[in-house]
Amino acid sequence: MNKETLHKLLILAFLVITTSVSGQKQKPKNESWYDEKLIHFGFSLGFNTMDFKITPSQDYLMADSIYPEVSRLNPGINIQIVTDLRPGRYWDIRFLPGVSFGQRNVRYYKVPKNHGDSPELFNEQQRLESSFLEFPLLLKYKGERLNNVRPYVVGGFNFRYDLAAKKEFDDEKPVYIRLKRPDLYYETGAGMDFYLTYFKLSVEIKMSNGLRNIIADDWYSNQHQFRNVIEKMRSQIWIIAFHFE
Repeated sequence: MNKETLHKLLILAFLVITTSVSGQKQKPKNESWYDEKLIHFGFSLGFNTMDFKITPSQDYLMADSIYPEVSRLNPGINIQIVTDLRPGRYWDIRFLPGVSFGQRNVRYYKVPKNHGDSPELFNEQQRLESSFLEFPLLLKYKGERLNNVRPYVVGGFNFRYDLAAKKEFDDEKPVYIRLKRPDLYYETGAGMDFYLTYFKLSVEIKMSNGLRNIIADDWYSNQHQFRNVIEKMRSQIWIIAFHFE
């Protein structure tokens, strides 16, 4: 699945949910005593696709140089604990510490001498796995509740620490680049609260963009060209999460 298709599917899913909500008639409301408390807790399960925004070095424009890009998107998983503070009727402050796992594949292409030709695909690629400890602090703005559904938007910052970054270089494995462990992300998203009989289920779509250039400055002595063709590399993560509160 490519990035453009993923983005379209996420937007379509949110529009379908919104349309179904707007067409509802008045129905009995489920009690939401947990939602009226100053503070309440829950847990979250989610799925992610991790990506890189790669800025190639100007050297890649030269003939016979190497061009890097993310070859495909792979599914990952998120697990979090929800702590929700309610300072006002429409506002929540949310802290969701947890872990997330995923991977990205960086593949290298050779730029031909004639730039009109198709780039030649190397057999060289590297799988970059990530195991994040994450600490998001988010602000949630809720709309008016309609029956047992309530839309909202969310935004804030997420500090992530990648336990799987900076793998050792190895002659037997394709480890050409390494990543820095810490990064700060800004996050924006939207979702729906569904008030069920005994708990609230929230379905949320969120985009998370890293603020730091996370490619490490070191490289393996025999493979320096794979590091040199990348000027900057920033992380981007798309998440669909299911919160149980």
